[in-house]
Amino acid sequence: MGIRSGRNVRALLSPFIFFISFFSFQFCTAIDTITPTQYIRDPETIISDGEKFKLGFYSPNNSTNRYVGIWYNKITGPTIIWVANRENPLTDSSGVMKIADDGNLVVLDGQQNILWSTNVSNPSKNSSAILLNFGNLVLQEGNSGDGINNQRVLWQSFEHPLDTFIPKMKIGTNPKTNENILLRSSKSDSNPSTGGFSVGIGSLNIPQVFIWNGSRPYWRSGPWNNQIFIGVSDMYSVYLNGFNLFRDAQEGSAYLTFSFVNESLLSKFILNSQGTLSQKDWDDEMKEWVLAWLTPEKECDIYGKCGPFGSCNALDSPICSCLRGFKPKFIEEWSKGNWTSGCVRRTQLLCEGNNTSGEVGKEDGFLKLKMMKVPDYANWISGEDVAECENLCLRNCSCVALAYDSGIGCMSWSGNLIDIQKFSMGGVDLYIRVANSELGMIFVFLLI
Repeated sequence: MGIRSGRNVRALLSPFIFFISFFSFQFCTAIDTITPTQYIRDPETIISDGEKFKLGFYSPNNSTNRYVGIWYNKITGPTIIWVANRENPLTDSSGVMKIADDGNLVVLDGQQNILWSTNVSNPSKNSSAILLNFGNLVLQEGNSGDGINNQRVLWQSFEHPLDTFIPKMKIGTNPKTNENILLRSSKSDSNPSTGGFSVGIGSLNIPQVFIWNGSRPYWRSGPWNNQIFIGVSDMYSVYLNGFNLFRDAQEGSAYLTFSFVNESLLSKFILNSQGTLSQKDWDDEMKEWVLAWLTPEKECDIYGKCGPFGSCNALDSPICSCLRGFKPKFIEEWSKGNWTSGCVRRTQLLCEGNNTSGEVGKEDGFLKLKMMKVPDYANWISGEDVAECENLCLRNCSCVALAYDSGIGCMSWSGNLIDIQKFSMGGVDLYIRVANSELGMIFVFLLI
């Protein structure tokens, strides 16, 4: 038997080589979808089509519990942006993520107990879950691989955030549908279950971002002026590189997103277990996340630090003072640095007084405070400039302050003025309504 020539051998092996090459290509191509017949078992993963994000099982630092999470695929070490079973961890590596018989996406333990589910009330039995390249896990009807473009979306992780806000994600609220999309802090770095702080949109009349500690405000961004939040002194607007806030007047809804023209830039906002919201940007040269911004950073950033009609200035000592025309409500408390009760008027407004002498009093006026974080509970009124705002305010005895921003228009306040701060940069002019007799005085109540 003679030896075949090289040409004949190659011809004989060509179909086999093609089969092996095709199989290897199929095997090496990243899978981004979970279907009724294709699931993942710990420690298997799926990877988004552009290989930017990965979904799979992981354990946090200093923990042996297992969770299903999404993280950046090409960054060393898990950088978790979302967790499915944050409240119900696996205690071993028996976990499976799959499409259940009813069409929901579920996480099961080794005994087939459901630890987490998308919990869609009317899912499609022909559903699939796809990890998109911007980090969104979508449960969709069908399995075309087209993601959210052509398929009916049944559920998506971006509407159920963890503690991290990334481009194309949204937070916000719709009172008509009772939808409220919040970031919710984790209990600790080793325990992703829900902690005590949350971030969302409040004050839908003039939307603001809030950090809440439970149900109490902890920090506030100030009103949105269609470019920036005016209560964030160092915030600036760059077209298509930053925040967008979408409002529907009929629905009464408001949703905040952020994005970059260059989608290769990696940036995220994280709410930690202590209630601090920070922005971190990925530095590809240093191979690490770099802190770009955080809040609350100073005592004055804490909501209502100086109480009603008190103003906070981080450069002053003490940091709290009463607005001009006001005095501490409880002097002894105030003198000890307890500013919670705030301040009260020294002189009644003309419209509030009981004038029995028959004399005509002088009209109330406004004290102008520059570079201020405006108080909470702003109301929008129709006015084209500061002068018109003042006239409108003076006609209404309950109006105690006003401000004007070209992106918002007139803002007015009634009742207590809370969470006022003096900035060294940024902010807007705030006009405080006082009795005419206060206009000539130049002192302010500080810590007595």
